[in-house]
Amino acid sequence: MASYKQLTAQLEKLHKEVAAAREKEIAQAIADIKQKIAEYDLTAEELGFAKTRTAASKGAAVAKYRNPKTGETWSGRGRSPGWLAGKNRDRYLIDA
Repeated sequence: MASYKQLTAQLEKLHKEVAAAREKEIAQAIADIKQKIAEYDLTAEELGFAKTRTAASKGAAVAKYRNPKTGETWSGRGRSPGWLAGKNRDRYLIDA
């Protein structure tokens, strides 16, 4: 039976072989994909890689809560404002 040292050495060798095989196969897959993209003149959108939307493109959120004393509003998104902390939010709901 192999010793612990021998087995760990074998394991390390296998890890290196796995990493090398993975790198080689990934490189080949990328080359194949690039060739198909060029061959069919595909775009990122056609492949399902839609452009990401920025926060500005989402638009402003509609206010759900209003502080009657100051008129401050909060949409219900993000961190709760200090004037609403520990209070019943239902009392501050804006009637739609």
